[in-house]
Amino acid sequence: MSYHHVAIATRDMQATHKFYTEAMGFELVRVEKAQTGEEAWAKHFFYDTGNGEMMAFWEIHDNSIDADFPTAISEGLGLPKWANHIAFGKNSTEELDTARKRINQAGYDVTEIDHHWCTSIYVDDPNGIMVEFCVTTRAFDEEDKRRALQALSEDNLSDEPPPFIQMHKANGENRT
Repeated sequence: MSYHHVAIATRDMQATHKFYTEAMGFELVRVEKAQTGEEAWAKHFFYDTGNGEMMAFWEIHDNSIDADFPTAISEGLGLPKWANHIAFGKNSTEELDTARKRINQAGYDVTEIDHHWCTSIYVDDPNGIMVEFCVTTRAFDEEDKRRALQALSEDNLSDEPPPFIQMHKANGENRT
């Protein structure tokens, strides 16, 4: 089943728009303005992610809400930045590499991680939310499923190799 859209709040719609159009390659396709209270209103911006599913952002205008509300979901909850993140799928490592180059060219650093079953690239959006593009690189087998069920009641999963991590700087400098 697909999802229709994921919606989050932003304090800086201009920066959010620039990031999601230039770095992520999404297209702004719709905006709605709604009255949300007697003296409050909001705009809801919808971006097509490329397959009809959407990412949406709220620009909230409400004097009863602190203007400096936290937008970094994980950090606002006291969690590491990577705990709550948004992952978009890619169909091939070539598509993933094209996305990484576009993000770097837009001026953002990218972290690439080979998890040995998928490869992902990560970047932080202007709201402090980690965004990921991911491609599955191998099918799950019965051992994967057995280990996943085992992990429900056991913590010892250290027999797998660590992921391979590479940093791709916006200035073209790369390091592992």
